[in-house]
Amino acid sequence: MTPGTYTNPVFGGYFADPFVLAAEGRYYAFGTGAGTTAQSLLGLVSDDLVAWTKLGTVLTPGALDGATHLWAPEVARMGPEYVMYYSAGVGDTAHRLRVATAARPAGPYRDLGVNLAPREPFAIDPHPFQDRDGAWYLYYAVDRLESDRVGTAVVVDRLLAPDRLAGHPRPVIVPSADWQLFLAGRAMYDAVYDWHTCEGPFVLDRQGGYWCLYSGGNWQRPSYGVSVASAPHPLGPWREEPSDGPLVVRTRPGAVHGPGHASVVADDAGTDWLVYHAWDPAGTARRMCLDRLDWTDDGPVCAGPTTDPQPAPTVRSGP
Repeated sequence: MTPGTYTNPVFGGYFADPFVLAAEGRYYAFGTGAGTTAQSLLGLVSDDLVAWTKLGTVLTPGALDGATHLWAPEVARMGPEYVMYYSAGVGDTAHRLRVATAARPAGPYRDLGVNLAPREPFAIDPHPFQDRDGAWYLYYAVDRLESDRVGTAVVVDRLLAPDRLAGHPRPVIVPSADWQLFLAGRAMYDAVYDWHTCEGPFVLDRQGGYWCLYSGGNWQRPSYGVSVASAPHPLGPWREEPSDGPLVVRTRPGAVHGPGHASVVADDAGTDWLVYHAWDPAGTARRMCLDRLDWTDDGPVCAGPTTDPQPAPTVRSGP
């Protein structure tokens, strides 16, 4: 085992929406790249969750129905293949859920030409989750105008095959609190709304139940961060404790802004680590950060965002 410390961010380049997969004796990170006119899907690889090496673009170029901006990739091992889920759109509009496959975790991934949720005018942040009985589910974020608090919500649907959903999404996280406000008086869908945002789902099976981490609010406000809901089954019903802000990680004014879109990976000792992006105070880039995630009777807690040296994850000395 390799003892030591680390300091956030664990990767200095722009790397948003980070997801980490443990596969074939190594750790692979997938994220959203920088860009205004276009954004691509990037990969990193590590032996210790602290030192990361660039893999470059992980998706093979191909026809994506005119999409220029690719967001929030997540990868799952399904049978002999690795399956990547992500969204594709133009800027921040018309995003659709896509799926791609590869023979190895590092890729390159080939898009299968499928829009997984064709009824949704906007869908982002797909998260595949396999239950203890082997069933697969896909959590993702969509726009909902019929809620008491209009905005972006998280839903879940069954994955009947890697490239096919059942088509019956159920609510997971519906905006319910003031801190989840993204923007008052936002022009959307030919109307003006006080727009709330809940996005970036990640589900864990822990302590005999299911826990959905999600990001909420506006990253430019101190209330932004990662919160959590719980359920007895992957399809719900989901419940979250009333709060005046996110319960897991939130902005530290003057130090770390907009921590969000978290995933969780376990080290070799079985300790959970929260992987998330955060802006520097100057707002120049979203960078990948890492903090220990602990479990209490009330659910997950995290001491982050940290900016000082922390004990490193427990890992083997090599792949």
